[in-house]
Amino acid sequence: MRKKIVAGNWKMNLDQTAGKKLITEIIGHAQNIPSDVTLVVSPPFPHLGYVKKLLIGNVFLGAQNCSDQPSGAFTGEVSAPILESFGVDYVILGHSERREYFQETDEQLATKVNQALASELRPIFCCGESLAQREAGNFVELVTTQITNGLFHLSPQQFSEVVLAYEPIWAIGTGVTASSAQAQEMHYALRQHIAKKYGDTMADNLTILYGGSCKPSNARELFACPDVDGGLIGGASLKAEDFIAIAKSY
Repeated sequence: MRKKIVAGNWKMNLDQTAGKKLITEIIGHAQNIPSDVTLVVSPPFPHLGYVKKLLIGNVFLGAQNCSDQPSGAFTGEVSAPILESFGVDYVILGHSERREYFQETDEQLATKVNQALASELRPIFCCGESLAQREAGNFVELVTTQITNGLFHLSPQQFSEVVLAYEPIWAIGTGVTASSAQAQEMHYALRQHIAKKYGDTMADNLTILYGGSCKPSNARELFACPDVDGGLIGGASLKAEDFIAIAKSY
């Protein structure tokens, strides 16, 4: 059975006071979500220590990135072993903002995936297309190529630790959401692509999250799609009420 995950990406938001308030509210309501739903909160790096101490039950800690190097003179970077030492469980890799603003390549992301797995972190590997790429009509090939380049070097055992997150870039922070039919189409295509490499069983067990302007008003419809297993939530994860409401949408 595929794991259902609702992961919150706080991005570069919230000071310590606001972060403590948010995580306290999330924890206070976490018992109200279905028992088979896993929550992941991914705050900025400085929040990780105190957030980890507050987590309970089915709420896990995520980081928003990690270095492609295990250690060394890389000022400003944070390595997977450091994240592991803080009790981080998941790490978001290849988010569209990292690809666009920091020019992260598929090859670099493949190395980051290796670093994460070596430190027993579960990668939430992001993939997706821009509006221009979707309108050009080759978006399925483009997104599956991101997966091939970033993940297909992994052994089946390693790949089983990966969570995918499909994020239509044209629907992030724009208020535009892919229709449930569009989301299902892409999630199905990704699962079929995985099956060709790792087999049907691996593909069937893979958790694929939707990551494009998911909110309480559309989460239930999106999560009802047979190949959508949860969400990678941006703006709505900054409000405990909305984040919990999304997690209760199964």
